[in-house]
Amino acid sequence: MSESEKPKFMRQVRSFVLREGRMTKGQQRAMDEIFPTMGLEYKAEPIDFSSLFGNDKPVVLEIGFGMGKSLAEQARQNRDINYVGIEVHRPGVGACLLLAEEFELTNLRVINHDAVEVIDNMIAENSLHGVQIYFPDPWHKKKHHKRRIVQPDFINRVAKKVASKGFLHLATDWENYAEHMLEVMQQVSGWDNQSSSNDYIERPDSRPITKFEVRGQKLGHGVWDLMFQRQ
Repeated sequence: MSESEKPKFMRQVRSFVLREGRMTKGQQRAMDEIFPTMGLEYKAEPIDFSSLFGNDKPVVLEIGFGMGKSLAEQARQNRDINYVGIEVHRPGVGACLLLAEEFELTNLRVINHDAVEVIDNMIAENSLHGVQIYFPDPWHKKKHHKRRIVQPDFINRVAKKVASKGFLHLATDWENYAEHMLEVMQQVSGWDNQSSSNDYIERPDSRPITKFEVRGQKLGHGVWDLMFQRQ
């Protein structure tokens, strides 16, 4: 097929499917009352983090924060770091905002939008201290592996936004996905694996352990952390 014969608008393969359950009253209140001050609407222009947070503290971006407990806990424990979280599921955004309110956080903002578009259009180059992706959807069926968010193209997009010596922290409880993540990171350039064995690291204290993770460990499930530094 020639270039002229190809469809002009190809649907992008998504790493997520919106199967949202009902919002709780609390989550809906959070979206109505807290999101206007702690949420960021999608705009195709770079965020000025200094203006947004009112300081020049380092900024860490989390992609796909789920219900937000780990992210909110990190923000509570590290108030000298600013955090921005991206999540497409509104109930999760609402739940995270409720925790932010409970913890009285001023160093957290959330975005309810597709991570790829946010990375491409809202994050300035070299503006991030780090990026973290914890327990993304593993898409465990082989035919769905193309939907996994950790792919060379996506990591290369992220790389442009992370400053030199910044980090990329990945975590999964699916061994096959961990192997896939490691393979992807070996394919791309510009990152140094922080593992002494050039594969995985022990969970760092910077990543709070969740009840879900504890429950999985009791059932014998493994968890794999990968940490890379931007060259």
